[in-house]
Amino acid sequence: MRSIIIAAATVLASAGVTMSQDNAKKEDPATAKAAAPASTPQNTGYAIGTFFARQIKQAGFKVDSAEVAKGFSDVMEGKEPKFTEEQIQQIMQAAQAESSKNRDAESAGAADKNKKEGADFLAKNGKEEGVVTTKSGLQYKVMQKGDGAKPAATDTVKVHYHGTLLDGKVFDSSVKRGEPISFPLDGVIKGWTEGVQLMSVGSKFKFFIPSDLAYGDRGAGGDIGPGATLMFEVELLAIEKK
Repeated sequence: MRSIIIAAATVLASAGVTMSQDNAKKEDPATAKAAAPASTPQNTGYAIGTFFARQIKQAGFKVDSAEVAKGFSDVMEGKEPKFTEEQIQQIMQAAQAESSKNRDAESAGAADKNKKEGADFLAKNGKEEGVVTTKSGLQYKVMQKGDGAKPAATDTVKVHYHGTLLDGKVFDSSVKRGEPISFPLDGVIKGWTEGVQLMSVGSKFKFFIPSDLAYGDRGAGGDIGPGATLMFEVELLAIEKK
């Protein structure tokens, strides 16, 4: 049993799944404490089953639930498993490879879809009044013009920003947090490095950033999908002294 759990945990971890409570459904602490079930063999067994099922689904493995139960019960009852430890490792590795292949295919399909949507949006948006398109494909619109200095790519800048997807979903916002951020301008996505250099301190621009100037086909985090076009409202507050 222990060797199978370790094997499963190793393969799931290598597939990008963390074996921790962070992946489980989050419950309200007060409710969870009040309704905590007894630690009986039945409850513990069910909890382990649901925990591993969530990890398996998240990893994208295709499994037969009845065979999962059969393999589990065989080990728990002291029966000889129908596969050797070496065969189990081989099966798990093959399942990991298939899962990875499926995820790559899904990601590529999502990237193609998102890039097409982004290209269509940018083609239309580029014709809007006040929108400027640079040679790289970056688009921007001046919302407020400042009269301060313009930063170089090697400068550290202090900004307020509000980032959304094409559907309007906010994925990051210093404005919502109520706290501006400072960063080296050459240490961020290409669209920011290029765009913020066009701004004078005190300016506020809206940027429309194609995926190749943002996070590309890899996306970022849970909200920015592969091939996503991003929109930012950026206010340049200051160029910080070195």
